Amino acid sequence: MAELTRRQFLKLSGATAATLAIVELGFNEKEVQAKSKQFKLAEATVTPTICCYCAVGCGILVHTKDDHVLFTEGDPDHPINEGSLCSKGTNIRQVYESPRRVTKPLYRAPGSSEWEEKSWEWMYDRIAKKVKETRDQTFVTHDNGLPVNRTEAIASLGGAALDNEEDYLLAKLMRGLGLTYIEHQARI
Repeated sequence: MAELTRRQFLKLSGATAATLAIVELGFNEKEVQAKSKQFKLAEATVTPTICCYCAVGCGILVHTKDDHVLFTEGDPDHPINEGSLCSKGTNIRQVYESPRRVTKPLYRAPGSSEWEEKSWEWMYDRIAKKVKETRDQTFVTHDNGLPVNRTEAIASLGGAALDNEEDYLLAKLMRGLGLTYIEHQARI
């Protein structure tokens, strides 16, 4: 066994004394972190949500106050990420708080180089009209004598923020329109 120098003895004694003091005095790191967040986020509204970046679907707690996102953190009760987040999920606040964030529908007419602000009603009508036109022009009722009732000119891609119930309704709607190319980001 190697000899213990005076300096090593003092270091070991100090570390042992500090550890015992912390343990015996009941220092709880998690409690201290929780209390420090209470001051930082006093009177903030906490909203659970799902990260929109990838197909994993991590849970996020968003702390808001006066229509501003103050803080985001992983949801410890979420079964997928159990409170951890990647760097993109951690910084999701920047998406909402960015001054360049698009908050109204924009439309660029064919051949134009300028974007115009439009109302949501106008956009919904335009999308419905284009879907109907495309479907009417490309709808196939029979293929080699067999009824198929489909269009291959439109596709649907669901996002990671959709849950199973929303995906089910989206797939039913798309199949009702005759789409065959239906995919969801979680499978990619």
